[in-house]
Amino acid sequence: MRTLIFIVVGLLLVGIAMWLTRPGKRPAAAAVFSIGWLAAVLWNLRTGMSHGYSLQEELPIQAVIYLVPVAAAWWLAWKTKQR
Repeated sequence: MRTLIFIVVGLLLVGIAMWLTRPGKRPAAAAVFSIGWLAAVLWNLRTGMSHGYSLQEELPIQAVIYLVPVAAAWWLAWKTKQR
């Protein structure tokens, strides 16, 4: 459930960031989001490992948590730039 919550929050943040940013600046917003979201995912990874999970258990989950919202951010930035 925590994984789903993180992905949904990431997608909501992407939506807000892209909505508040002008189309010409959306690639920069996607880059800033990617870095900020990486920090959030690393914090979540550290939290999971502090609760007894190993890096091998946590890494695939954290990769999904990171990649889904970041891919959405770059897709939205690319899609709106094409117009």
